[in-house]
Amino acid sequence: MSGRVLVGVKRVIDYAVKIRVKPDNTGVVTDGVKHSMNPFCEIAVEEAVKLKEKKLVKEVVAVSCGPQQSQETIRTALAMGADRGIHVEVSGKDYETLGPLQVSKIMAALAKKEDAQLIILGKQAIDDDCNQTGQMTAALLDWPQGTFASEVTLDGDKIKVVREIDGGLETIKINTPAVLTADLRLNTPRYATLPNIMKAKKKKIANVKAADLGVNLTSRLETVEDLVGKLKEAGKV
Repeated sequence: MSGRVLVGVKRVIDYAVKIRVKPDNTGVVTDGVKHSMNPFCEIAVEEAVKLKEKKLVKEVVAVSCGPQQSQETIRTALAMGADRGIHVEVSGKDYETLGPLQVSKIMAALAKKEDAQLIILGKQAIDDDCNQTGQMTAALLDWPQGTFASEVTLDGDKIKVVREIDGGLETIKINTPAVLTADLRLNTPRYATLPNIMKAKKKKIANVKAADLGVNLTSRLETVEDLVGKLKEAGKV
């Protein structure tokens, strides 16, 4: 395979930040809170860049859906080695209700538009832990999927994927085009060096809207209330 790879990069609240729920229990506080790239998305980017370094793919395109700040996440992916970015602008209420189904429709539409041969996503995001986007994207495209990947080997038009499952490891071989989701042990993401961070500033990021891709962002879900569990008292021995 020598095609184009799309990599999803989600902007999430940094893993080291203590989450606080809004006073009205309608969501979590995001204003003034540090954000970063979802850790599993970092692993997906690393795997895509490694494939390009081995000359197994020709281009890595980082995709993020969200407000203007999502471009910072794309820049991080570009500094890690992605070639260009696509920012799908989603803001306001649409962003608050953006879920795996809407993102999957966007990724599927972009895969067709960009003539991608491979989509690599993190297995899940650390904010909602849905673990659905990769599977839904594969279903919408009618592509094979290799989820929870801990090892990926490209062999022509086929991909061997070692998957992490409850009982241990499972090895499958699928045809391309395909969708992969990265598990924790797939690789160790590289740190972006200062020279690459500077180079990333010159790389192109295209701005598109979901409507341009024919995607309706209306959500079928409604958040009724977000609650924080009360800390239990220490046990007595």
